Amino acid sequence: MSTTEFYASTQSRPSAPSSGRPAGGGGTGFAHSTPAATHPADPGPRGPGATGRRFSSPDRDAPLFDHLDLLESHAIFIMREVAAESERPVLLFSGGKDSAVLLHLALKAFRPGGLPFPVLHVDTGHNFPEVIEYRDKTIAEIGERLIVASVQDSIDGGRVADPGPNAMRNRLQTTTLLDAIAEHGFDACLGGARRDEDKARAKERVLSFRDAFGQWDPKRQRPELWQLYQAGLRPGEHFRAFPLSDWTELDVWQYIARERIPLPSIYYAHRRAVVERDGMLLAVSQWVEPRAGETVEDAMVRFRTVGDATCTGAVRSTATTLDEVVAEIAVSRISERGATRADDKFSETSMEDRKREGYF
Repeated sequence: MSTTEFYASTQSRPSAPSSGRPAGGGGTGFAHSTPAATHPADPGPRGPGATGRRFSSPDRDAPLFDHLDLLESHAIFIMREVAAESERPVLLFSGGKDSAVLLHLALKAFRPGGLPFPVLHVDTGHNFPEVIEYRDKTIAEIGERLIVASVQDSIDGGRVADPGPNAMRNRLQTTTLLDAIAEHGFDACLGGARRDEDKARAKERVLSFRDAFGQWDPKRQRPELWQLYQAGLRPGEHFRAFPLSDWTELDVWQYIARERIPLPSIYYAHRRAVVERDGMLLAVSQWVEPRAGETVEDAMVRFRTVGDATCTGAVRSTATTLDEVVAEIAVSRISERGATRADDKFSETSMEDRKREGYF
C-alpha cells in the first residue's frame, strides 16, 4: 500500500496485527522503510508511548489516549489552522528527526489530498550525504514539491560572506531563508523547533511573528490562551509555526517508534572516523579535517541532531535500534543541541540573538 493510499483509507492510527507488521504490508510513515534492524518488534497500537501518561474516560468502554495521541492531535490542529489562515505557507524540512515527524504529521493532516504547501530545505552545502539522500528519497516517494534554498547561492550572489571551506555555515542560513521567503511570498513557515531544545525556544510561542525584516521580538509575542491562535499579519510580516513546541526529544523518539517513521541512518549507532574538538566528536569529512595535535578515532557513534557537518557533533553510542535509542534518550540529562551543536556555544544568548536576526 502506498503512502497516499494509507492516508486515504484511515482516519486514525490502525491497530498493529500480531505479526508485528502494520496492516497493508507498509509502514504508517513514508513509503520507504528503514532497515529491519532499526525497528523493534511492534508492541501494539500504543508502542513505546504506552509508558507515558494515559487519560481515560469515566466510561470504561471508551478508548484510552496516551500523551502521544494528545501531542499528535494538537500538532495536526496547528497545521490545519496555519493552512486555513495563511495564503502561502511552506513546511521547513531539513531531513532531521523533527522535520521527519513534522512531515509525517502533515501527511496525516491532509491526505488523501496533496499537501497545501511546498517543502523547503535551506541547504548549507555542508550536509551529511546520508541526510541529503534521505531528503530526496522521501520527497520523491510522497510526490510533493521540494524547494531547495542554497547557502552557496547566497555566497555566490554576494548576499553573505564566504566563511571558508572548513568553517560552519549554520549562521548563514538566516539570509538564505529570508531571501527564499521573499522570493516565493511565503507568509507562514511550519518548522520542527521544540521548546525543550534551548532557552530562547522555550519562551517562543507556537506562532512566532516576524517583522518585515524577519526579526523576532520576544516582547511583542501574542497571547495563546486556551490554545487560541491569532494569525493576522500586517503588510510585510510573516510568522513561523511550531507544531512540535510542546514535544520533548523523548516524545519525538517514542512517536517515531510508534509510527515507524524512517530516518537517516546516522541517527543509529555506526562506526565513523571522528576527531574530538572543543568537547565534541566531529565526523571527519571534506569539511572537517584533523588539525595539528588531533587524533582520528574510529568510534561507535550516532547523531542526536543533524545540521552543518562542521558544527554538529556525534555522541558515543551502541544504540542501533529504536528501542535502544528511546532507552538512551530516557536517561539523558543534556539536550541534543546542548550536547552536540557548536553553533549554540558562542554565548549564553546565541540562539536568541540569531532568532532576532531571522533564524529558524
